[in-house]
Amino acid sequence: MTHWRLGTVLPILTLLAACGGGNEFDAGSAITASGPIGGDSGTELAEVQVLHWGNAADPQTLDPHRGEGVPGSNVQRDLFEGLVNEAPDGELIPGAAASWEISADGETYTFKLRPDARWSNGDDVVAEDFVYSLRRSLDPATLSRYTFILNPILNATDIASGERPITDLGVRALDEYTLEIRLENATPYFLGLLTHSASYPVHRASIEAHGEQHTRPGNLVSNGAFQLKDWVVQSHVQLVRNPYYWDNDKTILDEVFFHNTEDKSAEIRRYRADELDITYDSLAKRQLPWLRENLPDELVIAPYLGSYYYGFNVTQPPFKDEPELRRALALAIDRDIITQQVITAGEISSYGWVPPVNGYVGQQMREASWTQAEREEEARRLYALAGYSDDNPLVTEIMYNTEEDHKRIALAISAMWKQVLGVAASILNQEWKVFLDTRNQMIDTQVYRAGWIGDYNDAFTFAELFQSGGGLNNTGYASEEYDEFLRLAAVEGDLLRRAEYLQRAEAVLLDDLPILPIYFYVTSKLVKPWVGGLSSNIMDHNRSKDYYILKH
Repeated sequence: MTHWRLGTVLPILTLLAACGGGNEFDAGSAITASGPIGGDSGTELAEVQVLHWGNAADPQTLDPHRGEGVPGSNVQRDLFEGLVNEAPDGELIPGAAASWEISADGETYTFKLRPDARWSNGDDVVAEDFVYSLRRSLDPATLSRYTFILNPILNATDIASGERPITDLGVRALDEYTLEIRLENATPYFLGLLTHSASYPVHRASIEAHGEQHTRPGNLVSNGAFQLKDWVVQSHVQLVRNPYYWDNDKTILDEVFFHNTEDKSAEIRRYRADELDITYDSLAKRQLPWLRENLPDELVIAPYLGSYYYGFNVTQPPFKDEPELRRALALAIDRDIITQQVITAGEISSYGWVPPVNGYVGQQMREASWTQAEREEEARRLYALAGYSDDNPLVTEIMYNTEEDHKRIALAISAMWKQVLGVAASILNQEWKVFLDTRNQMIDTQVYRAGWIGDYNDAFTFAELFQSGGGLNNTGYASEEYDEFLRLAAVEGDLLRRAEYLQRAEAVLLDDLPILPIYFYVTSKLVKPWVGGLSSNIMDHNRSKDYYILKH
């Protein structure tokens, strides 16, 4: 069998370079500002305060309790505000709640809401809004796939599974502006969870009046710094200021556009034509050398709390009850080729699941320290042990959502599997919403592309994804041992012991390998020099209320 070495990949890399088809990058002259940025002082604001974001795929939904994926979350962070918010640097700060108190045992949180907080129609934001919204988020009828975010709340798990009524949730309004949340156990990261859309408030009267249509322009009532004006599917979402927002006086932007920019080459052309102020968080990697040379001051690359991986559907053949086969495929790919030649923004080759987070040492596959040649030799042994050979090759399919770099990675991995093992892997792309639906149903998937961006800066946000029966566990993986370590971590107050439980859970996952880790993310985006308020955080959570446009 041919070994896959750096010196033998030129044919595949040539294929990858050509896979952009008609989207090849035109490195023409960029449009430049007509005057000094920020005027003579460097701080003058532009007369027109409109920000244009590149936002990859069209949002799946603007309902914060039903959405999946980063593009929808980017818009929801502008439309809604939870009890807790985030500063531009990622620090947790008061949001709809002006303050909170935590009981001595860490199991009861009492939030004081802002008396001047308003919905975008002028209604007061009150404690009962959060009682209704947290119950709705967990109600099985809502069909949320993020109910696990709220698991620490008393009775949340039983409510999400339909075993208890939603009225049993450990949440109550003590008075109009005081909310109490009781937890199953002390949860050190609970405040961080409350920045997730699963905990956002929704406007009950609008949902009851409009039902499934409550997120449409004209119907959607939100409590964030902006409100929905327009949504043209596969084109853009347009937001305008919410004049009733409690901190509206400090909001500078008047309008925000989130543009559909799945085609990365076209996105860069739009950026250079000044149609976009900020690109999406992952540029087409083959264009980075030109961007580094020609737009170095506008290229922003930063660490990102995310893991890029392939998932195996372990509920059906060929991967059900076949750990040797899954490991063979995991060992047969050369991650360094992917991160250094297929994509080149500084991504970190990964042999583990949890990226670097505070207070946690990530675990790795036991073969992580081996040479690639040793990994490939073991891959061939395991492949044969699973019953496959040149005469009886594995035939499988890699599914990914339509996007240039996902295609390049899929082509590279299918070629590696072919050269190292003889696997016949076809690739299939689907538009984002269709892809999510297919992946969630777990009927027509074998291998699928996935990425997980942490919902809060803690290892548990990665660990909980693969709990048995989890709403976003699209592998179908179920392990009593894994679940037990997560249960122990969830109730453990000692941070060192808690980290140890999570490490043991990750080790179990990497032994079973329902996933194929590939790399840890970085963000790479272009930002116009006239965009003010720019800051970075490891979550890459951005809110347009913190931005402004300088005179140019």
